Amino acid sequence: MGTLLALYLPIVIYFTISLLVCIGIMGASHVIGRPRRRQSAAKLAPYESGIVPKAQLGPRFSIKFYLVAMLFLIFDVEAVSFYPWAVLMRQLRLYGLLEMGLFIVVLAIGYAYVWKRGGFQWDR
Repeated sequence: MGTLLALYLPIVIYFTISLLVCIGIMGASHVIGRPRRRQSAAKLAPYESGIVPKAQLGPRFSIKFYLVAMLFLIFDVEAVSFYPWAVLMRQLRLYGLLEMGLFIVVLAIGYAYVWKRGGFQWDR
C-alpha cells in the first residue's frame, strides 16, 4: 500500500497545485478586473464595445460556403493520410493494405453520406 501511495503522490500533488493555480487566477481576475456593476444599456447591446453601428451589415453568407469549406478540409486531411502509407507500402505488406482498404471504405461511406444529404449541390 505504501508503494502505491508513493507512485500516485506526485500525480495528486500535480493536480492539487494545478487546481490551486486555476482558482488563484480566476480569483485574481475577479478581484483585479472591473466590477460587473458598471454596465450600461449600450454595453449590454449586441455590440459589446458599446459603439452603435453606423451602417447596416451586408447580406448574409450562405451556410453552404462554410459547409463546402469544411468538407474540403475533411477530405483533404484524409487524402494526406495516403502519403505515409504510399511510402511504407512495401514494409506494411498485407496488414497495411487491409488497413488502408478499411480507411477507404470509411472515407467512401462519409462521401456517400454527404452526397446523399446534398452537401455537394451548391444551389439548394
